[in-house]
Amino acid sequence: MIDRDLIKRALAEDLQGGQDITSVATVSGDEKIIANFTARKSGVVAGIDMARAVLEEVGLTDIAVLVKDGASIKSGEVLMTVRGDTRAILLAERTALNFLGHLSGIATLTRTWVDAVAGTKCIIRDTRKTTPGMRLLEKYAVRMGGGTNHRMSLSDAALIKDNHIAAAGGVAQAFSKVREKFPTSEIEIEVDTLDQLREVLPLKPDLVLLDNMSPAQCAEAVSIVAGATKLEASGGITLDNAKAYALTGVQFLAIGALTHSAPVFDIALDLRAE
Repeated sequence: MIDRDLIKRALAEDLQGGQDITSVATVSGDEKIIANFTARKSGVVAGIDMARAVLEEVGLTDIAVLVKDGASIKSGEVLMTVRGDTRAILLAERTALNFLGHLSGIATLTRTWVDAVAGTKCIIRDTRKTTPGMRLLEKYAVRMGGGTNHRMSLSDAALIKDNHIAAAGGVAQAFSKVREKFPTSEIEIEVDTLDQLREVLPLKPDLVLLDNMSPAQCAEAVSIVAGATKLEASGGITLDNAKAYALTGVQFLAIGALTHSAPVFDIALDLRAE
């Protein structure tokens, strides 16, 4: 996946209308080098196409991509090689690594969560807790890690939360207003208690979000619902207890940390003379 407008903005941000004064001062402009994008740890890669597009944006064309997004990689593995003008490679270096490291970090963390619930039917799903302007890329990275996307935007589906319920005057009122105005849209309702779950079931929501419930409460919710709707658990879920939540029978675990707390994956650009 490539966002060329974002790449242009990132490079422009680096230059701020000027030039790379360090490279202009230290590199004559005639040098050609080879540079390897090398993983410094093991994980899952995402953002290879973005990194390659950054290189292309500064005029580099001799690029060899050695792995695909979604691939498991090992520490020391070379992911991509570029040959060409030294100044151009140095200009592209940080922007390419920023995209590649950030997206690979999301993919790697997502794979860790997916592995944590392996052996169950539960699906790891992301949220809208994304970096402004980077949602499509970050949710793409989640998919590369084996997770699933929730809503891309507020128009994809309705998610009735406590503030909507308060504004509408109640759960039933909020649900009926959404159904009346958007009769074909999927409707998800957030509940904080099992009593609220029982209250919303007659409305026939497409999905119910169980907010900050324990695994025991989620298991009871599965029993109450008895297949009438899908359930998603959110809040208080960690890698240590993810399997316990998954084994309750809920269909999804909503994990905002996939995108808002993923550590940057350590990738370096190693230069050598042509």
